[in-house]
Amino acid sequence: MSELEIIVDIVEEKLVKGNLRWLANFDEIHKDYSIGDLSFPIYASGGLQEKGFFLSRIYSTLVTPKYKIRFLLYPSQWIDSKQLRRLIIACKSKFGPEDWIFLALVQNQPFEKAFEEAVKNVADRTVGVAAYSLASKEAVTSENVLGKGLGKQLKLTEAKFETFDLPNYVKSFSIMFFLSMTAVVVMAFSGTQVILGNMPLILIFTIGLSLIAGYRIYKTRYHTIISMDSKEFQLKQGNKIRNEKWSKYTDLTIYITPKHETYLRLHAKEETLDLPLSRAGMARKETYNIVKQLLRRK
Repeated sequence: MSELEIIVDIVEEKLVKGNLRWLANFDEIHKDYSIGDLSFPIYASGGLQEKGFFLSRIYSTLVTPKYKIRFLLYPSQWIDSKQLRRLIIACKSKFGPEDWIFLALVQNQPFEKAFEEAVKNVADRTVGVAAYSLASKEAVTSENVLGKGLGKQLKLTEAKFETFDLPNYVKSFSIMFFLSMTAVVVMAFSGTQVILGNMPLILIFTIGLSLIAGYRIYKTRYHTIISMDSKEFQLKQGNKIRNEKWSKYTDLTIYITPKHETYLRLHAKEETLDLPLSRAGMARKETYNIVKQLLRRK
C-alpha cells in the first residue's frame, strides 16, 4: 500500500468523524467518483446548515447561505499546472456555478514552481485548492477564502494520526487539581487568613490553573501522534519519540486493554510494540488492513 492510499484512508476517516465540519457539514461520501475520465477516490457533499439543537437549526435556516459544498480529493504521483487547470474545469462543469468546491491535491513528488504559482493564483472565489507534497512535506493553497480555510483544516503533508484524548486530559487535569487543592488545604490548616477568607475565588483560580497546566501535562506525557509511510513509522507519546521500520516486524495482532483501549501489536523476533490506535484516533479495521499490507511488502 502506498503513502497516497494511506492518505486517502486518513481523509475518509476525517470526514466520517466530522473533523472537517468547520468547512461544511458533509453528510454523503462517494468513493472512486468519476468526472469524465478523471477519478477522485474521495468525493463528499454537504452544506453549511446546522443539524444540532432546535434554535441553531432555526438560525441556520434563516441566516446561513444554502450553498452546496463539494469536497474532492485527488492523489497522484505528480501534478503540474496543466493538470490543475484540467481538474478545476472538470469540477466547475460538473457542479453548479454557485457551489463551493474544495479541491485537495496530494502528490509524492516535490512541487514545481509553476505549479505552486498556479495554485496560489486560482482566481475563482468558489474554488479553494490545497496541495500537499509528501516528499518535501510542503503545502500550498489558493490565496482565496476557501483555499486558506481548506489548508487550515486538512493538513496532509504526511500520513499522521492524532486526536484529542479526553480521558487522559481529564487525568492530567485531576493530577494538577489534586496537587493544587492539597497546597490550599495545607496553607488553610497553617492558619493563613487570606486562604480562609477567599475560598470561592481560590477555588475558581485553582480550576483555571488546573485546566491550563493539565493541558500542558497532557501534551508532554500523554498526547499520541502516529506518523507513517510505506517504509517506516514514528510513535510519539508526549515527549517520547520512537522511530521504527516496518521491515523489523513479521506479524501483527489487535490487543484490547482492560480499559477497552485498542492497540495494534506488532511482533518482531524478540519483542513486540503496541501502537495505541484509540489514543491516536485511528480506525481499527482500516489501520489493521493498511499495516498488514505494509508488512507483506517488506
